[in-house]
Amino acid sequence: MFRLVLSTLTALVMSLPVAAQVQPYPDSFRTQEIQTNGTTLHVRVGGQGPAVLLLHGYGETGDMWAPLAADLARDHIVIAPDLRGMGLSSRPETGYDKKTQGQDMAGVLDALKIDKVDLVTHDIGNMVGYAFAALHPERVTRFVIMDAPLPGIGPWDEIVRNRALWHFSFQGPDAERLVAGRERIYLDRFWNEFSANPKSFSEASREHYARLYAQPGAMHAGFNQFAAFDQDAADNRAFVAQGKLTMPVLAVGGEKSFGPTMAVVMGAAATDVTELVIPNSGHWLMEEQPAATVSAVRAFLDRN
Repeated sequence: MFRLVLSTLTALVMSLPVAAQVQPYPDSFRTQEIQTNGTTLHVRVGGQGPAVLLLHGYGETGDMWAPLAADLARDHIVIAPDLRGMGLSSRPETGYDKKTQGQDMAGVLDALKIDKVDLVTHDIGNMVGYAFAALHPERVTRFVIMDAPLPGIGPWDEIVRNRALWHFSFQGPDAERLVAGRERIYLDRFWNEFSANPKSFSEASREHYARLYAQPGAMHAGFNQFAAFDQDAADNRAFVAQGKLTMPVLAVGGEKSFGPTMAVVMGAAATDVTELVIPNSGHWLMEEQPAATVSAVRAFLDRN
């Protein structure tokens, strides 16, 4: 009996670290620091085949893409950077407008000697990805854009009046003082209020990202992403005036978040838009409905 109890306890203890981890990337992936456009970006690279570039959003880092990266790496080269100022990338004082960050992505691909990519983005990553696609349309084969608006495009003026998006204007020295040492509290607000079920965003993930955002200068850089929205809106209107994107676009919204509005946004910026709503999900698609999200991205990228 004692051996049985001991064996059971040992198995339980051994299982705890696994349960407490954010899903890692496959061992075949490598990480490298790529200097480009006045910053240094932390980039994960793995797999072989046509290239796909994965861009994360606020409240997360490139770590969010691990389940999708593991699937796509079977037949794609997967590139998943941490955006400027976020995660393990450097935090320069300037350059948080998305046009500049779009050029960051061009520099990453140049350093890796990759010409064209499929593009998969979420949240702030949408804005960086759109800028990259508008600046370099010849380098983007397909574009999957998930659950966040684009400044200045489509129903932007209506979207920003939503009181739930007060954080778009929350920045500056006093905001940073309010959040200092309370990064987890601030980030919990996003993970809780923008999910269909807050329990879907695991405690392990919350601890992981809160540690990264508590690094010196990380919240300052994160707030700069939002502070650049006025400039982003002006840049995006200029992009649209030059012509809509023509590559196939999959506009994905969480049922309890942007839903079909994503297709409305992209209809104002692209000519070939497919709408997809992921059921039973809020904003955090990769945490709330990872299997459905991975399946949807895979199916779109596999289209002839």
